[in-house]
Amino acid sequence: MLTGRFRKTVVIQPGRIERDRVVVPVSDAAEVLLRDWPKPTSEMWLAAIRACLAVMRGEKDPKVARQAFIVAAKDARILLEQI
Repeated sequence: MLTGRFRKTVVIQPGRIERDRVVVPVSDAAEVLLRDWPKPTSEMWLAAIRACLAVMRGEKDPKVARQAFIVAAKDARILLEQI
């Protein structure tokens, strides 16, 4: 069953002033991607958005969105840790 949540958290720091952000629900990942992302035009960003939407529509497992989110966060240099 798809829950729309990452099994393991992803910690990012989307801005220099902002505190670390712990992302668990796929909807939170999508919100960060749309509102707070430092590089919102990269191919990795677009792939992460598509993966999150697919999970929210029930088409994919949350682990697909988590992996795409991690790749995009590495590309944007905001990934702090994957727990």
